[in-house]
Amino acid sequence: MSLPAEVHERIEDLASGEDGSLRGAFLVRTLRAVATLMERLEAPALQAAVAAPTDYEVLLTALGTTPGLELIGRDDPLAASRLRGIRARNDLLAREGGVIGAGDAARLLNLSRQAVDKRRKAGRLLGIACGRHGFAYPAWQFGPDGVLPGLEATLADLAHHDPWMQLSFFVSASSLLDGETPVSALRRGAVDAVRRAARLYGEHGAT
Repeated sequence: MSLPAEVHERIEDLASGEDGSLRGAFLVRTLRAVATLMERLEAPALQAAVAAPTDYEVLLTALGTTPGLELIGRDDPLAASRLRGIRARNDLLAREGGVIGAGDAARLLNLSRQAVDKRRKAGRLLGIACGRHGFAYPAWQFGPDGVLPGLEATLADLAHHDPWMQLSFFVSASSLLDGETPVSALRRGAVDAVRRAARLYGEHGAT
């Protein structure tokens, strides 16, 4: 599927008319990459991509096709592996209600944003770094009466793991909990069992 000539011309117009800013350069290079990718995709792949729930998922889905992987892998043999890593992280973030920002976390806990950040730094809340946009807080750790009972103690048991490993622990089925996720187990009050699983997490393949 080829793009109309006027689309290519418009991208070149943007390239020649930009003021040299980083945002402008990013826009032009992104448009060129997407245009090239779209030309390579057949209708079924395009349909699968546009059916994705978000614009970012549209791109990830398109890049995960055979033509997409061929394009990004031409100069980077590890590109496919990195793409799988991005999708895996997005999947972790989306589980159990997704994530919320610091402002929403502050409102749920009736605290200031600074107090929320202080809790995160102290290991009493789980926050995932999101670049310039601060931290994303998994929604499952909040309840009507504050944080999920047992959360802080379990985070203390997981203190030697990084936030992504901690997130994976909470939302993944655990053989140490008979296939239940730690989040689900905490919700039903099985704090001691979850803490035992947390202390063994990562040891000798324990999950």
